[in-house]
Amino acid sequence: MAGKTVVILGGGVGGLTTAKYLARWLPSEHRIVLIERNPRHCFAPSLLWLVFGWRRPDAICRPLRDLLPSRVEVVQATVERIDLKGGSVRVDGRSIGYDYLVVSLGASLAYDSAPGLFPTAYSFYELEQAVRLQEAVAQFKGGKVVILIPAVPYKCPPAPYEMAFLLDYYLHKKGLRGRSSISVYTLEPAPLQAAGPNATQGLLALLKERGIGFSPQHRWKAIEPQKRVLTFENGAAVEYDLLIAIPPHQAPAVVREAGLTDQRGWVPVDKGTLRTSHPQVYALGDVTVIPLPTGFALPKAGVFAHGQGKVVARNLTAEISGRGIPGVYNGFGACFLEVGHGRAGFMSGVFYTQEGFPTIHLRQPALWWHWGKVLFERRWLRGNF
Repeated sequence: MAGKTVVILGGGVGGLTTAKYLARWLPSEHRIVLIERNPRHCFAPSLLWLVFGWRRPDAICRPLRDLLPSRVEVVQATVERIDLKGGSVRVDGRSIGYDYLVVSLGASLAYDSAPGLFPTAYSFYELEQAVRLQEAVAQFKGGKVVILIPAVPYKCPPAPYEMAFLLDYYLHKKGLRGRSSISVYTLEPAPLQAAGPNATQGLLALLKERGIGFSPQHRWKAIEPQKRVLTFENGAAVEYDLLIAIPPHQAPAVVREAGLTDQRGWVPVDKGTLRTSHPQVYALGDVTVIPLPTGFALPKAGVFAHGQGKVVARNLTAEISGRGIPGVYNGFGACFLEVGHGRAGFMSGVFYTQEGFPTIHLRQPALWWHWGKVLFERRWLRGNF
């Protein structure tokens, strides 16, 4: 059989996982190409620690090439066009053909879709933004901290709340908590809704315990940077001294232009196989949308991309070589929730249900959950994923 070419777009969690396991399972006569514009891969969960000076950029990033088996061809380039009919992608002016395509380009941060909010507001979803916020936090002398969630969906739904907890801890250590307030404003009715009521109530209880304000159903309208005031569609006006906002997310333009997205703006896939409606094209991770019986969608988080990447690698191996047993993704997810004081909570469970919400509990913060995340970080950055 003539060798086939599998092209993977994106070197995030899903792309790395797919490439690694294809290199392990797919016979050597077949070609594996991963295309990623960034030469370094950064462990995104550690950006929270970086904001507070507990990590350095070089400690949480690795050369992408070092994380993958040598048989994976890494092409450092920007994906300019996906030609589904022609079976090729254009990168930096040249064309690369494929027999099978895996789209794992993640979600783009659409700063411009929140006019005026950025760069007044700080963020931490990219390395450069996290470094900028680190400088602001180090200079902060107390006052009103506002964490704003202006749009959904966004990746890692617990992250804004982790930021609130870690700020609470940091300001306590600096002796500034007594003259500071921390509040989260979101357009959502409640946090972590897709995970079910147990996770929601557990998080709300922790916020209350720490004295962190939570204001749901506040849809952001405008910002007055000179006055340091946010206004909301419900008429509320909120002053701030330090503003941290979650950038709106959207599918990358190249994915939308290829016709891969639906009316929701993301790539629909079979929830078990991760196949798209296009022959021999898979998609996984943050770029996809997978509806749940509750009306919510599977959250966007690295843990789901990791599990999906293994399933896609298994299915491609079976389809191309006839070896192995095809896999079915079951919607399992797990998440550490950093709360400061050297502790973290933990959530896990299967999000795919026949009906109703998944049964997911937020386990009480403890030292071992925090150290579990530290060990996970170390393993990931050594390529053990």
